[in-house]
Amino acid sequence: MHVVIMGCGRVGSSLAAALERLGHSVAVIDKDVQAFRRLGQDFHGSQVVGTGFDRTVLIKAGIERAGAFAAVSSGDNSNIISARVARETFGVEHVVARIYDHKRAEVYERLGIPTVATVPWTTDRFLRTLLPDGVASAWREPSGKVAVLQLPVHESWAGKRVSALEEATSCRVAFMMRFGTPVLPNAKTVVQADDVIYVAALSGTVSDITNAAAQPPEEDH
Repeated sequence: MHVVIMGCGRVGSSLAAALERLGHSVAVIDKDVQAFRRLGQDFHGSQVVGTGFDRTVLIKAGIERAGAFAAVSSGDNSNIISARVARETFGVEHVVARIYDHKRAEVYERLGIPTVATVPWTTDRFLRTLLPDGVASAWREPSGKVAVLQLPVHESWAGKRVSALEEATSCRVAFMMRFGTPVLPNAKTVVQADDVIYVAALSGTVSDITNAAAQPPEEDH
């Protein structure tokens, strides 16, 4: 597959190298010719000087035969405009844009452009490394307001209904893994020992939720 990358910073150059190692052809666009030094001597793809939303530049980079386009420059506006041109003008199937302002991510997603919000994503990666297993989010929606996380629960929750756990923790059980099989719970689903429980929660409430789940259920549950 041919992939066009807009932005030859650390992310763009690393992505280009990784794609080449996987056997894909790559073209990298950047308005600063000096940026191409990051690609190294082993890079065999195209280096195109210009902006990623210029039709002539994109065509020179092979956008018309590209199966994917990644906009990873340092500018949010440039990334989203370039991604929209690739998707809407040239019909590229797989398009993604990196953004720094996570508050705008939801808007971009509504336009049909998948985004990687740098700050929330990096924060989650640090949390996965720093905190115990199951505390960091497994998924976060673009605006960063809602996260899905693995929730460790007190052993006494085994035999109790999922609905009671939701009430006690003020979150929503999204799904569970039971003996390696995903389970979508309903009002009658009962927690079993060794279930791996994933919940959807509002950002800022994770500590309260994990603390509540670590407590045994009340007797009336």
